[in-house]
Amino acid sequence: MELKERLNYKKAAPGVYKAMLGLHEYLLSCGIDHKLLDLIYLRVSQINGCAFCIDMHWSDLKKAGEPDKKLYLLNAWKESPGFTERERAALEWAESLTLVSQTQAPDHVYDLVCQHFSDAELANLTLAVVTINGWNRLNVGFRTPPAN
Repeated sequence: MELKERLNYKKAAPGVYKAMLGLHEYLLSCGIDHKLLDLIYLRVSQINGCAFCIDMHWSDLKKAGEPDKKLYLLNAWKESPGFTERERAALEWAESLTLVSQTQAPDHVYDLVCQHFSDAELANLTLAVVTINGWNRLNVGFRTPPAN
């Protein structure tokens, strides 16, 4: 069954799109490696089932030189080689915050991410998780189709 787009939110409320782009633009300039941001965006989008964002961030990571194997194994990153300790900490934090109603962002995950990120980096990483969850909710809710 092919899903039909419910609403083009960019046209219906351009300010929504502009506000989200503002977050995105800030994150691109905050100092966190863009490949790490896209890795977080892709993993969170997998959890949320956002086809539009999965397609976008998979493509961005491929263009940035990430190997296919790493991308194929992202949804099983805990059991897979090829991820740095910093990436693992960021992924753990991102998953914990994305599933916050289930996890309550436990202390052991916070302690882990603090070992790999400064306070400013952690605040920015957290905003990245907030932002991609927002994009996912807009695109899943309104059934935004992946790019052709």
